[in-house]
Amino acid sequence: MDWLFPVTLALTGALGLGMTLWGLWYVGMGLMALRKPTDFGRRLPRARFAVLIAARNEELVIGPLINSLLAQNYPPELYDIWVIPNNCTDNTARAARGFGARVLECTVPVKSKGEVLRFAYRRLRGRGYDAWCVFDADNLAHPDFLAEMNCAWLAGAGAAQGYRDSKNPHDTPLSGCSSLYYWMMDRFHNGGRAGAGLSAMITGTGFMVSDRVLRKLGGWNSATISEDLELTAQCVLAGERVWWAPRAITYDEQPLTWGESLKQRRRWTSGTLQVAGRYLPLLARALWTAPSLALADLMATLLIPLYQVAALAGLACGALAAALGGASPLQSMLAALAVPAVQLASAALTATGAAALVLTTEGKWDRRMLPALGTYWMFLLSWLPITLAGFWRRTTVWEEIRHTRNVVPEAMAR
Repeated sequence: MDWLFPVTLALTGALGLGMTLWGLWYVGMGLMALRKPTDFGRRLPRARFAVLIAARNEELVIGPLINSLLAQNYPPELYDIWVIPNNCTDNTARAARGFGARVLECTVPVKSKGEVLRFAYRRLRGRGYDAWCVFDADNLAHPDFLAEMNCAWLAGAGAAQGYRDSKNPHDTPLSGCSSLYYWMMDRFHNGGRAGAGLSAMITGTGFMVSDRVLRKLGGWNSATISEDLELTAQCVLAGERVWWAPRAITYDEQPLTWGESLKQRRRWTSGTLQVAGRYLPLLARALWTAPSLALADLMATLLIPLYQVAALAGLACGALAAALGGASPLQSMLAALAVPAVQLASAALTATGAAALVLTTEGKWDRRMLPALGTYWMFLLSWLPITLAGFWRRTTVWEEIRHTRNVVPEAMAR
């Protein structure tokens, strides 16, 4: 068994090196967020938008979203609000009509949001829309959302992701953790990519895609339950950059309980694995043919689940190597416990520090966020078993999460 210790040590080092390189890439991209985002300028309204809302049993929350869209600082003749009820057992359609939206009943079987968007696009294309904006039914839109997307479109954006803010960051520690996660995505992922001139990531809601790009892609063609990440991959492969539009703000409802959060993140992880399996070979082939940072960066994003598995494997290998290097059984046991304890403590401190940094940069400091700040490391750590479960058994059908919080974000209430 003399071979086991050097092999374990080498494996630990190899995993550590791979994770370090991946981490340095992400840190470098995050630092690019220090650059000022692109200023699209002030432009006259010109783009004609179709606003799409896929809705499943959203009777309780869809009214405030429609109201926020009807109150846009944008000419009402230049946009239409389309609610697409699907698989509903409540009065979503009647509520949407009552609040003033147009309703497009989904008449085909659908299992995911991407299929709903494909149905809507096929029914509505040819009506002269310049671009399509997508919201979830539990959202609220900032009054300047469409005006900002108009500026991005006129500046040349074929697709653009807006700032995903939170409706209810102070409800529970978990809703606070989810809010922190999105603020980090806003600032360090999308803001960093914008600073580097790379593609932002479409995050499911509050985004715009031009009709030109959809025609180039052959329409809305998602085959996974992660239609947002899949659309991002399709855009990058087609040479279209997803622009970052931080002044186009959407307020999103965050889950209140661990059960809801686990269901949501299990779906996200399964979708990421689906997209990775489908698009990593295409991205690798495109990178080999025509190397670009945009392709490499998206590949790094799709490798996040593998990174998480590597982190667990590195933790186990490090503990085993420490145990094998002990001079006595007691030393081996203590060393095996110390290695993962130190690594987990370091990860917890790093996560807490990053969360504090994003609260500062985004101007979100509030004493009500302290429980979320203290438990954010646990929120991130809980993703590891979700990812492992995703490799073993993936979710392939969109599962409903009921939304009930008809709250007005403090930023909109002022």
